[in-house]
Order: sequence, then structure tokens, then C-alpha cells
Amino acid sequence: MSKLIRQVFRITAAVFVVVSLVMVVIQLVWINPGKECEQAGNWWDWRQRTCAQPILISDITGRPITDRKSHDAAKADARTRESGAPEAAKPD
Repeated sequence: MSKLIRQVFRITAAVFVVVSLVMVVIQLVWINPGKECEQAGNWWDWRQRTCAQPILISDITGRPITDRKSHDAAKADARTRESGAPEAAKPD
């Protein structure tokens, strides 16, 4: 009986160690880089582990933003991303 208890203990300890190592790897490879990327104001893709800079649709299509309020909001957002400091919200 004591041989069986030792074997079960070893199997349980091995499973615990493997699961713990997997959790550490996930934290270091996916979770931490994702948090750093999102804190920088970028988009994190966990499938490909890519940190991407968001861009305006109007920059891709070449069409101008016709709504003045949206245009001003886009410019303000671009300024805050370039400076790296969050800008205080202005009341309308």
C-alpha cells in the first residue's frame, strides 16, 4: 500500500509542476506583453502575439472625415498617441 501512495504522490507532484510551468509560460509570453501593449494604447492580438498601432480608416481609404466633430476627435486622439500622455477630456 505504501508503494501505491508514493506513486500517486509522485504523479500528483509531477502534474502540479507541469501545470505550474505552463501557467508561468502563459503569463510571460501572452499576458504580460498584452498588458504592456494595451497600456501603450495599441491593440494586442493574442493569437499571433502582435502589438499593432491603430490607424484611422480615413488614412487607409483616403476619404476625408466630413463631420467636423469626428475630425477634431480623431486629431485629438492622434495627438495623444504621438505624445504618449493622455489628454484631459474637454466638455462639449
